[in-house]
Amino acid sequence: MRQEELIAERYELALARIREIPDESICGETYREYFTRMAQFVVMADQALTIVESGRLFQMTMEELEEHNRLLYEDILPEHYEKSYANPDYAVDRLGKSIGQMLSFLYAELRSMIPSAYEKDRTAMTIRMELLLEAYQSFVCAAQEEREPDAEDLRQILYWYVSDYYEAEFEEKTEVLLNTDRDFARRIIMESDLSDLRYLYYFGEYITENELGTAAHLNSLPEEKIKKMADTYTEGYRIGFEVTGKDISIKETVAIRYFLGFERVIRQAVENFDQIGLQSSFCRAGTNIFQGRSVNKNGYSGANPNKQYDYDHKEDWALFLDGALAGRRTTAVRNVLERHKELAALYGGPAVVESFGEEPFVPVTKSTACRLSEKQQKLSVENAGQISAVQNEYIKGEEHSFTIIAFPVPQIGERYREIFDDVVRINTLDYMLYRDIQQTIIDELDKGVTVLVKGKGENCTDMKVQLHRLEDPGAQTNFENCVADVNIPVGEVFTSPRLTGTEGILHVTRVFLSGLEYRDLRITFRDGFATDYSCGNFSSGEENRRYIKDNVLFHHERLPLGEFAIGTNTTAYAVARKYGIEDKLPILIAEKTGPHFALGDTCYSHEEEVKSFNPDGKEIVAKENEVSVLRDTDVSKAYFQCHTDITIPYDELGELSVLTASGEKRVIIQNGQFVLPGCGELNAPLLEVQPV
Repeated sequence: MRQEELIAERYELALARIREIPDESICGETYREYFTRMAQFVVMADQALTIVESGRLFQMTMEELEEHNRLLYEDILPEHYEKSYANPDYAVDRLGKSIGQMLSFLYAELRSMIPSAYEKDRTAMTIRMELLLEAYQSFVCAAQEEREPDAEDLRQILYWYVSDYYEAEFEEKTEVLLNTDRDFARRIIMESDLSDLRYLYYFGEYITENELGTAAHLNSLPEEKIKKMADTYTEGYRIGFEVTGKDISIKETVAIRYFLGFERVIRQAVENFDQIGLQSSFCRAGTNIFQGRSVNKNGYSGANPNKQYDYDHKEDWALFLDGALAGRRTTAVRNVLERHKELAALYGGPAVVESFGEEPFVPVTKSTACRLSEKQQKLSVENAGQISAVQNEYIKGEEHSFTIIAFPVPQIGERYREIFDDVVRINTLDYMLYRDIQQTIIDELDKGVTVLVKGKGENCTDMKVQLHRLEDPGAQTNFENCVADVNIPVGEVFTSPRLTGTEGILHVTRVFLSGLEYRDLRITFRDGFATDYSCGNFSSGEENRRYIKDNVLFHHERLPLGEFAIGTNTTAYAVARKYGIEDKLPILIAEKTGPHFALGDTCYSHEEEVKSFNPDGKEIVAKENEVSVLRDTDVSKAYFQCHTDITIPYDELGELSVLTASGEKRVIIQNGQFVLPGCGELNAPLLEVQPV
């Protein structure tokens, strides 16, 4: 029997059995409602598959598509989430903590059947239906034996599901990433009538007024503006290879990540990439345990139905992560990449379009949500390092690049169209002007050994950053002159500082990192490492520390300062102030609006040996620190697989200066204004919004 026939048979058998569940009462009254609702959801997912396979999806009216989309996602929407089994609070209240957590995870896993239905992936749907049936049968057996269900039995079912299917699921994700023949999203983008907004519902993602409004706005723009936006994006990608001396001609694939609604720009970008010899792949953002659920989407995605749902389930690995499963993950990644090593060698890296403008998300930390234990946190960190090392063997950091650009969505406010135009202007600022001004700043910085950064007003920042010593100042530099290539828009100079002697307090009164808000964030550094941290989000100091450790330190006990930078895009800062959207800027733009510090890896992670030069011809030599240099002796201790930028806005900045070896202080920024000669043009936008 062929594989397709076997899957079809398993699918029909599982579906037939699941259809019977609502009419049964043999699993115990406590759990009957849960399994009934799960069965109803599976039947709804099957109906979605039927609509797609029959072609009816493409015949539905806009109103029918909207209603169908709402029905698929309504159970996790905020207005319904309080009584959804996807909400661990509700599941634990109804089913008890241990079993409630596991069955809440099971429902979250079943929900990944929605995109599978749209992609007609019966295999993915089948294994999840069979998982539901295996769990259900364990409850039936317990009821028949007149005993309570065994939580460990259920955990074992979930454990072996994850262990057994991890390699197959990683293979599927890798195939979509590296093989452009897997063209589900590309066909929709390139073949749909983009003036007919029904196409947005063909992806299987949640669609809101943001996606519809973005697509409608782009449809109203002239072709030359669309081309300008796409050209900026794709040229940034190409130039990223050029400035780092990497050979783009040996690459054949680029992975496009974006939010739905931007298809008109993405279509032009695909054509641009085709012209430079790169085929575009489209990998959907994670929706299951294998790909990871996160507030910060990594792949193409529609609207997020409920960020709290993703936040609640981000550590579901706590249910089953142990040493054996961690080893299984590492082995699976190696096996898959070895089978696809030819395609992996041709992969050039991601090209990302971010969106911003939604209401800021302030998560609720729930005691009912799964949380990694201290032992699991350590294991998770070690495992991530092992997997990263394996991936770098096949997708070499020194050979691939990336680019990121961002645009607002309609939810940003009534002045959306004006903001959109200003962001396009920010993304296309004068390359030469910023290159020359930033070179002036770099020349001054390269005269020093230490940078001092002090806050003003309520900002208590007092940082001392140590720079590398230049052996040949005439040919070497510490700072990269970052213009509009991999990080669009233009506007920063950055370095990897020395850790020894780097110390002080970094403080921001309010900041958003990876979609999460932090109030009164304070981090203390000693010899370049974050040794203490706090924020004012919660009433409990312990809860605040856990929030930072989970979401900024990513479970590491401590992290080094991987980057120090000075953002120079005062135009972006002024635009944010003009419209009052500072809290909605993505880090991509926010990091250009003041000096910033990054916790984690350097900007040159896995690329330390690649020679790169500034436009003035000087080689950038500050590419590593006392931690990353350990890659030559113990790579597991050299990298952290994270990099989080924290920006001090100009209006909270008292002074930024550099100390020379002789002790002379040379001031670059004073009271939020650039005072270094040759940088005066940067002050004009600042004076518009914060006059002296």
